[in-house]
Amino acid sequence: MNVANVAKDLDTTWVIITGVLVMFMQAGFACVEIGFSRGKNAGSVVAKILTNFSVATLVWWVCGFALAFGGGARLAGDSGFLLSIGHHISSGSPVAGPLDAHGAGFAFFQLVFCAVSLAIVWGTTLERIRFVAYPIYGVVFAGLIYPLVAHWIFGGGLLGHVGAGMQDFAGSTVVHLTGATGGLAALLLLGPRRGKYGPDGRPRAIPGHSMPMFGLGVLILWLGWFGFNPGSTLSAANGRFAEVVFVTNLAAAGGVLGAAVVARLTTRSLDVGMIGNGAIAALVAITAPSGYIEFWAAPIIGVIAGGLVVVSVLAVDRVLDDPVGALSAHGVAGIWGTLSCGLFASPRLVGGPDVVGDPGLVYTGSFAQLGVQALGVTVAFVVVFLSSYVIFALIKATIGLRVTEEEEREGLDIVEHGMYGYPEQYVDAGDIATFPLAGGLLAVDEAA
Repeated sequence: MNVANVAKDLDTTWVIITGVLVMFMQAGFACVEIGFSRGKNAGSVVAKILTNFSVATLVWWVCGFALAFGGGARLAGDSGFLLSIGHHISSGSPVAGPLDAHGAGFAFFQLVFCAVSLAIVWGTTLERIRFVAYPIYGVVFAGLIYPLVAHWIFGGGLLGHVGAGMQDFAGSTVVHLTGATGGLAALLLLGPRRGKYGPDGRPRAIPGHSMPMFGLGVLILWLGWFGFNPGSTLSAANGRFAEVVFVTNLAAAGGVLGAAVVARLTTRSLDVGMIGNGAIAALVAITAPSGYIEFWAAPIIGVIAGGLVVVSVLAVDRVLDDPVGALSAHGVAGIWGTLSCGLFASPRLVGGPDVVGDPGLVYTGSFAQLGVQALGVTVAFVVVFLSSYVIFALIKATIGLRVTEEEEREGLDIVEHGMYGYPEQYVDAGDIATFPLAGGLLAVDEAA
């Protein structure tokens, strides 16, 4: 064992630990979505989370990693399909050469990023989408849509060659805007939940059944972000990850306070959902600049993200039924975070041989990097939206995208999964448990 080998092993350990934290964010998404759902749909979220993570895992191994990180070509990678140890990865990849255990750790870390992005898509579709849509879109998303965006920004592709390169340290655009844009495409074709809008077109509140569950989800996501952003250093050397941890936490705190103030001013209440989404929006926003900014800029980015999410949720709710506020917390905040690199990127942290992009407007007075960031956001949005819209439109035209009105009324738990998420929704009649379904009761002999 020499110093170089020990350093490489330490880096691999760091990447795996942070990757596991990012995977744990799936539990956070589950809690957030369960909390914002009604009780009759709570169980379906669990099945959806498990299925989508599994689909993403297998598709990433088959082709997702190869297209995203299998070489430095402008459009897509060309090696690493059906990834295995010893596979030769083309030049330009972050793990070019024969794939070893260190490269496998990198592949896992990038997989859980893809799975987070896929999880974001479905927040907009809660309580009315057919379960079959998840694996179909998941295959295309993890096998083509996400890998292309990841390659263009993370993997040495197109957007890394615009100007001095697009800055997105851990994925405000690659992960969060991509997921939210896919969700927007689905939502436009899916339509609102029954009863969301009155005869006059005004939105009605459909409260989630558990704000404590939602709050737990926010805290789990906050914890997971200490893998998301600091893990993107891909190294434990020099303690750079500790800077990123502190920057991330400063922004999240700013987001909570920013959302609380704006919610109070606009709605005259300290709405729990708004405050929680303030934390998430700030964490999304700081994801892109977390490796490029000084401490002082982090709470500014967070406060603005927290305020933006409140205003955006209220505006979106007038026309689109987004139960968890994913379009705002991941989409709008993702755009703001990506653009903020062009404002606040520090000369101390960018401009070196291994760091893309130029310092931001605040330091240089130049709009060059801000323009690159805006172009990158636009390209990613257009490509993801058009491809996602086509896939969801095909699903809708063939097997159907949405459950029927009766099925929606009864809840996805019983309709799609044959059971309720909560036992108190059973109606006991002696030894027979009955489920209230459209047109009658489904009776189940408990003794059988």
